[in-house]
Amino acid sequence: MSYVIEMNDIRKEFPGIVANDNITLQLKKGEIHALLGENGAGKSTLMNVLFGLYQPEKGEIVVRGEKVKITDPNVANDLGIGMVHQHFMLVDKFTVTENIILGNEPKKGGRINIKKAAKDVQEISNRYGLRVDPHAKIENISVGMQQRVEILKTLYRGADVLIFDEPTAVLTPQEIQELIGIMKMLVQEGKSIILITHKLKEIMAVCDRCTVIRRGKGIGTVNVSETDPDKLAAMMVGREVNFSIEKKPAEPKETVLSVQNLTVQGSRGVTAVNNLSLDMRAGEIIGLAGIEGNGQSELIEAITGLRKADSGTITLNGEKITNLKPRKVTEAGIGHIPEDRHKHGLVLDFTIGENIVLQTYYHKPYSKNGILNHNEVYKKARSLIEEFDVRTPSEYTLARALSGGNQQKAIIAREVDRSPDFLIAAQPTRGLDVGAIESIHKRLVLERDKGRAVLLMSLELDEILNVSDRIAVMYEGEIVAIVDADQTNERELGLLMAGGKKEKEGEAKND
Repeated sequence: MSYVIEMNDIRKEFPGIVANDNITLQLKKGEIHALLGENGAGKSTLMNVLFGLYQPEKGEIVVRGEKVKITDPNVANDLGIGMVHQHFMLVDKFTVTENIILGNEPKKGGRINIKKAAKDVQEISNRYGLRVDPHAKIENISVGMQQRVEILKTLYRGADVLIFDEPTAVLTPQEIQELIGIMKMLVQEGKSIILITHKLKEIMAVCDRCTVIRRGKGIGTVNVSETDPDKLAAMMVGREVNFSIEKKPAEPKETVLSVQNLTVQGSRGVTAVNNLSLDMRAGEIIGLAGIEGNGQSELIEAITGLRKADSGTITLNGEKITNLKPRKVTEAGIGHIPEDRHKHGLVLDFTIGENIVLQTYYHKPYSKNGILNHNEVYKKARSLIEEFDVRTPSEYTLARALSGGNQQKAIIAREVDRSPDFLIAAQPTRGLDVGAIESIHKRLVLERDKGRAVLLMSLELDEILNVSDRIAVMYEGEIVAIVDADQTNERELGLLMAGGKKEKEGEAKND
């Protein structure tokens, strides 16, 4: 069998950790090959070796039958290898075309020929059905469209092997379906794809083979048609995984957080939350469902003090907290697992230990008279790192050096440990593997059973249905329906999210 890519016995070490322990991966021409593993298992590291961002201590890479040394990404590009990164490498103020040609500009008489580049970008976009506007600025297009720009960037450079690193982590369900269609079209054109993912549903839908790695070691490669999600999950985490959360019926008590007639402007001056009212009670989990961009993010930002409310009131335990500063909101008894972990959840150049006490560092025993007690800070960090299974070389490692999933676990550890009266979990399992998802869902239910109120915002409908007790559906800045989780299904929620109406017999129909 001839392979387009062979990575044989790759070993990559970092101080205190073996990220890849003699892993082998072989990619056939024209296949979509999944690379599956827990957070911090070494998936992105292995692909960064293939793309030339890291140099392995041991092992060989063979491209189309020839042994090669990939010293940097330019060498990878020359070999026809392109990478679509998990966190996009785009300049917000530049246009789509300017981003795509960056570092590879077509010159005409010593000047950049932007007109020709835009024409080429348009042609590639049309050929693969990407529907990208070459003249749009990055800051004005959706996350899903930004990802298509990243794909275009690799195709523009002539890649025929594409590495997708967690490509669906930030996409809506509709965008995921569109991306799957794009990937299928790419392999029909003769491209080969390596897909790094935790999502077993996507592997079953689109992949031909799957290589599983666990804690840096290769576990095996299987044909997707001959396996199932349960077997893949067991290979990935080394034990059986329960996909449905076991929980007793909720016993809601008094209202903890009340939102009344709230109106909030979005970033572009358009009303994002429109005269919304919602009560959340102790001892229940409310799921907030909606297609991205229907006001869920702005509602959470208004509650947590990150965005100003124009009118209406927010009260916590009967006390008004409308438009308080974020620290005051936190101190009043709100915990927040933010949607964007890099922008609102972490200080990436602080250690993971420092990040774990970001909400409490100014209290005893972590500081006295404004001076940090580092012994206490790192003692606390060690206990939470162990309790929440944050995979890190040590508590002194910089947050930016951890995998996305382990960054997320550190944030969840920090917020849940405080056991706030009202916990907001916005996309809490984005980018996490099935084992971590299982433990986080159990944590949310545990908080509920302690008598806390929990608001779960997720774009994953199966997560909303699985974890919530009641589900509030948002459409165009308003709550259009509140339904019991055990009395609804994905179809009904999908229709409500698209602006449909709920009928008395429990069905939803379009307007």
